[in-house]
Amino acid sequence: MLQPTPTADQLDELVDVTGRIMTGVETVLSGRPDLVRLTVAVLLAEGHLLLEDVPGVGKTTLAKALARTIDCTVGRIQFTPDLLPSDLTGVTIYRSESHEFEFRPGPIFSHIVIGDEINRASPKTQSALLESMQEAHTTVDGTTYALPRPFLVIATQNPIEMEGTYPLPEAQRDRFMARLAIGYPGAQAELEMLERQETTDPLDHLHAVTDAATVLRLITVARSLYAAPAVKRYVVALVEETRQDDGLRLGASPRAAIQLLRAAKSLAAINGRDHVLPDDVQTLAEPVLAHRLLPSTQARLAGRSPADTIRDLVARVPLPTYAPGSLDAARARRATG
Repeated sequence: MLQPTPTADQLDELVDVTGRIMTGVETVLSGRPDLVRLTVAVLLAEGHLLLEDVPGVGKTTLAKALARTIDCTVGRIQFTPDLLPSDLTGVTIYRSESHEFEFRPGPIFSHIVIGDEINRASPKTQSALLESMQEAHTTVDGTTYALPRPFLVIATQNPIEMEGTYPLPEAQRDRFMARLAIGYPGAQAELEMLERQETTDPLDHLHAVTDAATVLRLITVARSLYAAPAVKRYVVALVEETRQDDGLRLGASPRAAIQLLRAAKSLAAINGRDHVLPDDVQTLAEPVLAHRLLPSTQARLAGRSPADTIRDLVARVPLPTYAPGSLDAARARRATG
């Protein structure tokens, strides 16, 4: 059974709303439009985002700015070594007046959860996020509670200062759809940032441009985009290559393939297309796959990172081919001009 593709009106609304979200975020984070676009793509793909970079480049600012552009509930967690799982999920307390137990939800029960310095909490606390991130619900004292939709975890971590930190386990890194590094701004962007923040905080002037219900509707639109069988085979080929490459001792999981396709659909929708192109997959291959891979000993000694390996794979894996005269071929020709 063929799934209906989104209508022109639905795509127009998606492009308009995501455009306003990106414009709002870019007023706070100057000079990184591609980064903002990928962040919004993760939101529409119902994934989770790991921001990994040195201190002071705007990781938490990006997370806060995205949350403020959407009229929804936001929970912020400052991860520390003494943080307990119940500090995230909530606790059940006994009410002596009514002789009943009452559940008090934690900050995880929010549409957007900002986890600051996630690698400063113990593995036990980090693992409290696993069920929530994968299944959109959490279990406390034997009772399962559904989380609101949309549900997005934006976690930050500092890869430089490792004292007092706990590396994220592979199972949890695999739950993050994408890992992004903000990087240092260019000279002009940093000058604009100084002028904007000389007297006020731009976050104070950032207002919501949409709401959770609209974002949830747009998620459904993005997921219904058409992906040709050849594009799906291309996604699988990239993922399979990570499992066979000599420079890696752990390749990408089937979950990675699913999330790569979903993210590619969202990016295509943001760009105003009703179908996915190999370009969308190539753009997202590094941020979606690299953080899930473990380099081999030889690769580490040679100074090669998983990101280097992904770039090599994208360069050598053949692009998908379409049957001559097919609708997929016509779409690809129109999109590439």
